[in-house]
Amino acid sequence: MSRSTPIPYFPVPPQTYEHQYMAELVRAIALYAQQSTNPGEGRNTFTVFTNLQSGSDAGLETGAVFHVDGVLKVVVSRLPHVSGLSGTAAVGTVTVSTP
Repeated sequence: MSRSTPIPYFPVPPQTYEHQYMAELVRAIALYAQQSTNPGEGRNTFTVFTNLQSGSDAGLETGAVFHVDGVLKVVVSRLPHVSGLSGTAAVGTVTVSTP
């Protein structure tokens, strides 16, 4: 993984218990956890998507990628991509007569 996020400093433990050391260690671990869960920026020259959901965005989070007939689409909140959308309507009747 090539990210510009530096690895936090983990202090060297003292021979005996020290409150300051534990506070520094907890702070370093919290920072590491925050950095590891931050997706950061992405810039790729080659990407392979495997096991993409197809047909609709049902159940996907905003920003997720899916495909419809080979076209990649991105889930955008409040803009659903409904699969199988169809409709029929009827107004009145028509009579056809032939001579």
